[in-house]
Amino acid sequence: MWDSFDAAMLARLQFAFTVSFHIIFPVFSIGLASYLAVLEGLHLWTKDRVYEELFDFWKAIFAIAFGMGVVSGIVMSYQFGTNWSVFSDKAGPVIGPLMGYEVLTAFFLEAGFLGVMLFGKKRVGPGLHYFATLMVALGTLISATWILAVNSWMQTPQGYGTNAEGQFIPLDWWLVIFNPSFPYRLVHMVLAAYLTTALVVGAVGAWHLLCKTAPVRSRRMLSMAMWMVACTAPVQIFAGDAHGLNTLEHQPVKVMAMEGHYESHPNGAPLYLFGIPNDREQRLDYAIGIPKLSSLILKHDLNASLKGLDTVPDDRQPPVFVVFWSFRVMVALGFAMLGLGLLSLYCRWRGTFESNRFFLRAALLMGPAGFVAVLAGWITTEVGRQPYTVYGLLLTADSRSPIAAPAVATSLIAFIIVYFFVFGAGVFYILRLMARLPHDPAPNLNAGPTRSAGINPGPAQQEHGHAH
Repeated sequence: MWDSFDAAMLARLQFAFTVSFHIIFPVFSIGLASYLAVLEGLHLWTKDRVYEELFDFWKAIFAIAFGMGVVSGIVMSYQFGTNWSVFSDKAGPVIGPLMGYEVLTAFFLEAGFLGVMLFGKKRVGPGLHYFATLMVALGTLISATWILAVNSWMQTPQGYGTNAEGQFIPLDWWLVIFNPSFPYRLVHMVLAAYLTTALVVGAVGAWHLLCKTAPVRSRRMLSMAMWMVACTAPVQIFAGDAHGLNTLEHQPVKVMAMEGHYESHPNGAPLYLFGIPNDREQRLDYAIGIPKLSSLILKHDLNASLKGLDTVPDDRQPPVFVVFWSFRVMVALGFAMLGLGLLSLYCRWRGTFESNRFFLRAALLMGPAGFVAVLAGWITTEVGRQPYTVYGLLLTADSRSPIAAPAVATSLIAFIIVYFFVFGAGVFYILRLMARLPHDPAPNLNAGPTRSAGINPGPAQQEHGHAH
């Protein structure tokens, strides 16, 4: 029965499955590490114990997410040797050192200070503990930098040569690392990590406000998260637009698939909002679009010409259906995040930030939106690169190991079973921790003459009393 399956497709599915599980944990860890650094810094500055308690609460969640990210990342590394040995051999001289730098600089930095951050609060001074937290946050950012340098080189390779064995060898490391798409992809990914974490933190805060538990801590979490969403979402949209223009310059076929442009448009291309890509007939069925808007967005000219997939051989086109819809999911969620940020500002202005149940439910509903947007963006990027592993240089069909489909299918099934049990349990435990936000201390009814005289303290005094 396995003869009916293509080994290359199974290997791609296995890598896609494992990397999809893996990517959500580093993205969350990057944002959460920075959030922990902000919380501890605010506690040291203001001496407000609410920040310290939130730090301890999210610290435990970070530890679990970080651990699952490490474990799931190890599995991906093995796949380069098992399923993609030809790719590893040909691209190894370039990507191998970059992956090694990630371990030597970022992972060692994170691992070296992680123990101090998690268990050293009572063993080292507050200054050294805060330094450890900053180093963990810095390590996550450095890790993202090296990983994105690797992936960006695969998208827009430069600074390389080839030897007699057909391997890609580095000629200029500066050009290899700072390849044309790297700055755009790094900014886009780090902002995505911050937005993803802010949405999770905001959802937890909104949940507890809806449940009327720990209102001081919940309000503080939600407020910090929504400030991040309101400020970062428009910046992310701008960064995504810049990234799209860079992609148009260096990977125009990917943009054709994203836009659903099967035909060239010499006098202005429409922006298709909806459609069903039909690769066999090379057309977009049931298309609904806005005339010339795609040309305006991509080239800032309503009448600018845009080439279509009719200029690309069929065997050099990516699967348009997947790329077309994953891109729209990512963009739709990006604008939903912007809408949530604007709604939070409106509620602040109206004084209903913590009482508007529509807003609180919206914040709760948007909790997983960052993860979905990241996965949709990754699918757009990686599937849009097809049929290449190294864009324009090495075909995916020529990159896989010479192994039969049954062997790949067996390991894929094993990964699915183990991942759902192990990482499903980990995610369930994280959700349980999120649901157990410590309650605010009960008010002391015998706190002195102010209360006994029946005079209510002001909001600042109430906040201070809850915090302490």
